[in-house]
This record gives sequence, C-alpha cells and structure tokens, in this order.
Amino acid sequence: MPNRLPIPAWTLTLTAMFSVQLGTAMSLPMINEVGPAGTAWLRLTAGAIIFIIISRPRLRSIRKKDWPFIIALGVNTGLVTIGFLAAVQRIPLGTAVAIEFLGPLTVATFKSHTRKAMIWPVIAFAGVLMMTRPWLGEVNVLGIVFAAAAAFGWGTYIVLTARIGDAYDGLTGLALTIPIAAITSAAFGVAAVVPHFKLALVGQAFFLALLLPVLPFALELISLRHMSESAFGTLMSVEPAFGTLLGLIILHQQASALQLIGVSLVVLAGVGSQRIDHVHVEAPEIEMV
Repeated sequence: MPNRLPIPAWTLTLTAMFSVQLGTAMSLPMINEVGPAGTAWLRLTAGAIIFIIISRPRLRSIRKKDWPFIIALGVNTGLVTIGFLAAVQRIPLGTAVAIEFLGPLTVATFKSHTRKAMIWPVIAFAGVLMMTRPWLGEVNVLGIVFAAAAAFGWGTYIVLTARIGDAYDGLTGLALTIPIAAITSAAFGVAAVVPHFKLALVGQAFFLALLLPVLPFALELISLRHMSESAFGTLMSVEPAFGTLLGLIILHQQASALQLIGVSLVVLAGVGSQRIDHVHVEAPEIEMV
C-alpha cells in the first residue's frame, strides 16, 4: 500500500502534463533534423540510461508472469512516442494533443459504467473537428492518422502503466519499460540519426529526456498509485490547453477563435467526465494475472 503524498496527486499530474508539452515543443528542431523516429530513439535512449542509473532494476525480482505486460508497455511507449512526434511535425501541437486525448477520455468513459458518460467523447470529437476544420480542405490527413494512433496507444499506456506501477515499487517498472521503448524506436530511428549524428544531439537528447520521458513518466507513475485510472485519464483533460498555450508561446502556432472553442470543448469533455468519487489516496486494486 503506497504512502500518502505530501501534496495532492493531481498536482503531480498537472506538472507531468506541462513537462510533456514543453518537452514536445522544444523537440521540434530535433524532429526537423533527424525526424520523429530519430528524435524518439535519442530521447528514449537518454531516458533509459537515466532511469537505469537512478533505479538500478534487479531483473531477478521481476516475476515471469509480469514480463509480457512490461514488454507490451515498453513497445507501446516507443510506438506512441514516434506516432505523436510524427503528428506534431505535421499538425499544430494543440490539435495533436486534443486528438491524442481521445484515448484517455475513452478509457475514462468505459470505466464510468454509465451511458450518460458517452456524451463526453462526442463533445470532445466535436471540439477536434473545430480544431482541424476539415471543411476548409487544409487537413493534413497523415498528421491526424498519427495523432489518432497515438490516442489509441495513450489509452493502452494508462491501463498498462497502472498495472506495472501497482506491482513494483519505485521506478523499477520505468527502468525496464523505457529501455524496451528505446529498442523499439531504434528499429525506426537509428537510420535517420546516423547521417546527422553529432555530440550536440546527445546533449540535446539528455536535456529533452529529462522533460520527457523522465520527469512526467515518474510523476504519472506516482500519481497512478494514488488515484484511479479513470481519475487520472480525466485529469488529463487540461493537456490540450497546455499544448495550445505552449504551441503559441514556443512554436508561434496561432489559433483561430473557432479552434480555441474546439480546445475548450475538448477540455470541457474531460472535466465533465471526471467523477470526484473516483479519486483515491491509494492505488487502484488491480488483479494480477
């Protein structure tokens, strides 16, 4: 049973979201240089090194029945990272985040066990339509496809991370899954990095790795031990706003009034689907297979 946090778990989640969006926005120059897969590989590899040094996981302590979940989480994390960075390369950050948010919102909807909750994904989808404005004929279809794939992966990530976080103390789960994610991204990213490799990229990778995945993944893992998966998923409702704001400040991505309304609808959908009675000070009970 986890110890009580000195601060509310939701503050860790908000900090993690800000770090994710800041790290993503600051990754764009690297994305333009070595591509989404190359950026994902460099960042995840640096993150894996950091997690291993901090945690020093003992492989003998891992139960055999947990390895499939650890591997699945690692592969999922690697693919989601590539997919989301590929989306950010093609569409505005706020839009990519709003589409990706449909993943955890769907998780929250299914966890709510009520038909009324189905209205919130519909509202969120309407908000996404306002942000992408397909009727203008300027939609980057590939960018939306990558963001949608990341949405599916993010929903899966929430479920798997909660399970690993509940099974192992400290950062052991992350110290195992992030190296697997790095190996997964290496299959797509090494070829993109090699022609452009220089020491400056290594330094950038470690800096970006602190912003994402090290800080947010660690904070999210701790948060998931002190709140339900549904509460965590719906708290992420603020993330599209973070993405839009940092997209404006760092990437100078302007948003129209209609797009701002769309962002508001996505955030509203997340807030509306949140149920206070789902938040606990203990980790959710997850039956181990």
